[in-house]
Amino acid sequence: MAVNILLADDDELLRNLVKEVLEEEGYVVFDAEDGDEAIDIFWSEKNLSLAILDIMMPGTDGMGVLKEIREKSDMPVLMLTALGDSASELSALRNGANDYVSKPFHYDILMERVKNLLKLSKAENLESQELGILKIDPPAHKVFVDGAEVALNNKEYLLIELLINNKNIVLTRETILDRIWGFDYEGDIRTIDTHIKMLRAKIGEAGNYIKTIRGTGYCFEVNE
Repeated sequence: MAVNILLADDDELLRNLVKEVLEEEGYVVFDAEDGDEAIDIFWSEKNLSLAILDIMMPGTDGMGVLKEIREKSDMPVLMLTALGDSASELSALRNGANDYVSKPFHYDILMERVKNLLKLSKAENLESQELGILKIDPPAHKVFVDGAEVALNNKEYLLIELLINNKNIVLTRETILDRIWGFDYEGDIRTIDTHIKMLRAKIGEAGNYIKTIRGTGYCFEVNE
């Protein structure tokens, strides 16, 4: 399955060079010359696996695009920052970026960062999974129980996807909060418990696969 990458940078020469390097590795690249175009691509292309965003762009800047992405998706985002701009790096991480590379950079380093992020997100092996009576179809962003589609909101879908991708691993509430709500979330951590309760109710018997680990968090387990 092709891995689709969104690339946004207003430096045409740099953007074209990065696109060429990515395409040589077999990735499909959707490139944008500014933040507004990047947002349009994000909303029109449903199977993006990674975004590479320059922070300083005309129109909507990279931070604005990052926030737009995080409203709907937890796909990996790598930010391109000016050398030594630690304030922007910190802000990007707090707003949900997964990694950053400072300009100027070596293309081999950029590619290793890209590959590591895709491995962590399992985007390169993005396939439907069937676990007991539950089926998840990541490319279509859908969940089925006993063959019937279950209507989940974005947070509920991200929760079940995160749990499934880490099946048999205990995830703390803090980890779940950081991965789905972002580092800068200032609300009550117990919002996770509320969302888990709603998710369990929607997926019926499959809700038993989500185990509560008292005092810690949650774990997805299926006894085949």
